Amino acid sequence: QVQLVESGGGLVQPGGSLRLSCEASGSIVSIKAMGWYRQAPGKQREMVASISRGVSTNYADSAKGRFTISRDNAKNTVYLQMNSLKPEDTAVYYCNAVVWSDYIGPAWGQGTQVTVSS
Repeated sequence: QVQLVESGGGLVQPGGSLRLSCEASGSIVSIKAMGWYRQAPGKQREMVASISRGVSTNYADSAKGRFTISRDNAKNTVYLQMNSLKPEDTAVYYCNAVVWSDYIGPAWGQGTQVTVSS
């Protein structure tokens, strides 16, 4: 199994920056792709950014040009660099890992709160 632990959330002013980290442990070799999702109060959980074992990345339209997902293989860690933060970015951010197995569902972290406010 894969375990995920997020960190780096907090309170930041509009226009500021945060970097979220997601450290994976367990069956690292089984991971096909990882991503970041977020869920704001009263809204559905949405995909923010994802990255494959290669170099392919994908971003939500709201994140393009502001957020960057990256990976440090030596540390088994995926990052989400968030710049030019807006109040509407306020949400709980969750790390996700999709595995190659057809029989095992995705892994999720516990979430980290990001609040953008003056």
